[in-house]
Amino acid sequence: MKILIADDDPQILRALRITLSARGYEIITAANGVEAVNAAIEHHPDIFMLDLGMPELDGIQVIEALRGWTQAPILVVSGRTGAADKVEALDAGADDYVTKPFSIDELLARIRALTRRVPNQEATPVVTIANIAIDLSAKSITKNTQAGSELIRLTPTEWHVLEILVRNAGKLVTRQSLLTDIWGSEHITDTGYLRLYIAQLRKKIEPDPSQPRYLLTESGMGYRFQPDTETATTN
Repeated sequence: MKILIADDDPQILRALRITLSARGYEIITAANGVEAVNAAIEHHPDIFMLDLGMPELDGIQVIEALRGWTQAPILVVSGRTGAADKVEALDAGADDYVTKPFSIDELLARIRALTRRVPNQEATPVVTIANIAIDLSAKSITKNTQAGSELIRLTPTEWHVLEILVRNAGKLVTRQSLLTDIWGSEHITDTGYLRLYIAQLRKKIEPDPSQPRYLLTESGMGYRFQPDTETATTN
């Protein structure tokens, strides 16, 4: 598996290259944001590890540039510990966030988790609910109307929440599981984030957001994606 590591600290680059190479990963390094984008285009890594405070292009700009053409997992590794920085990175398209200093065991666990999220293209479903098609492979949602097909736009974090629920259709997904998967274990009590994104998703895909049919709340436990039996399909 190929990992691109972008950080302006040469000691971190060297340490991670040695450590991860010893565990069988193919490592590409970049010392600034421009190098990171150019290396991504040339090498097409399977996973990205990005610092936020890089010269020329900062980490947020790199994430936005990458998300224009690739859905490969992005792990932010940064010394910025503020909640606002984490939310900005995740909303820009990052999949996970680790703060410095970190243990190598935690970093390896995060990499393994991101590896499991890489979809199997042959088994990726398209789920249809009423007049809405959710394509997990293309990461797109379309709504059929009398005027034709309409694209429903989601933020990266909205998509992440919806994808987890859709991939577990009919099953309860706990709040703790969603919070840990999307924002990290340090945000396990931040249920306000989750309520906000669920409310936004309901406005975009529910026929009547005030009486949800598909994104259901299990009081005190979590959420469940419940497609209609007669309309839900998996291809």
